[in-house]
Amino acid sequence: MKRRGFEIAKGWEDKEINLPVRKTKFSAGYDVEAAEDVVIPPYKPGQKPTLIPTGLKAYCQDDEWYMLANRSSGPKKGFVMANGIGVIDADYYGNDNNDGHFYFQYFNFSYNDLVIKKGDVIGQVIFQKYLLADDDAANGIRMGGFGSTDK
Repeated sequence: MKRRGFEIAKGWEDKEINLPVRKTKFSAGYDVEAAEDVVIPPYKPGQKPTLIPTGLKAYCQDDEWYMLANRSSGPKKGFVMANGIGVIDADYYGNDNNDGHFYFQYFNFSYNDLVIKKGDVIGQVIFQKYLLADDDAANGIRMGGFGSTDK
């Protein structure tokens, strides 16, 4: 029985994507690499974040989610996640829109372009459980990929 883990997303099978790993015995996060080269320009007001593909999807139990988090060294280089953390629900996996392929979205607060190379570690995934409120009545079904929860 699969409980939680990573797979290569559809369309990325032949791109030599490495599955995330924890680097030490007590690490909470699985290090995720960029799936391709990306240049993040210095931030300007009104600019949209740069999406960095991972070529990955992740699966977990129905009462779990996974967090996309920046590396602790990221902000020192001006590399800041646009959404603080990413919250990915269990039903994002394998969705019809994008197969559950997750991306990291970043701003660059340095003065120069930030060049991300394929294989650079860009963040980490941490799996979590969640709890429900007594009066929870959610019964919606995901109908898409990135940003589809409200649709």
